[in-house]
Amino acid sequence: MRSMRNVAAAGALGALVVSATLVGATAASAAPNVTPQGVCGSAYKTVNAAPVGSLGTVYLTYNPSNGKNCVATIRTNPGTAKAMATYIYVPDTDEWAGDSGNYTSYAGPAYVYGKGHCVSWGGSIANVYVSVDNSNCAALREHRVTEVR
Repeated sequence: MRSMRNVAAAGALGALVVSATLVGATAASAAPNVTPQGVCGSAYKTVNAAPVGSLGTVYLTYNPSNGKNCVATIRTNPGTAKAMATYIYVPDTDEWAGDSGNYTSYAGPAYVYGKGHCVSWGGSIANVYVSVDNSNCAALREHRVTEVR
């Protein structure tokens, strides 16, 4: 089961990386000091985060009123557009969402219904990739991987 999640998460991130490579220089318009709530919405509270090396952070947020999770990858220092991606996957329902492109400050938001489910999520900035599997589950221990390609 775990290898299926890893394969699905890796596939989702791979698809986003390919998309980011194929997308032109699309720049997201964002103000400095972007927050996860600014990207996902004020009702979304940060429940987990993973650093993308020193380049930024991927945030996992949750809105208890609608049961949705949201992810956003936010750069530490906004500037020239760089390849960025963010994704979230719910293995139990096989639902996933993501965003990729060349952005100046953040990738996302990406939303899935996650209430009562484990989620796998991650993102990338330039050549640094992070993935978190089995996240926010009471019974399972999460697994984090950061990779520089």
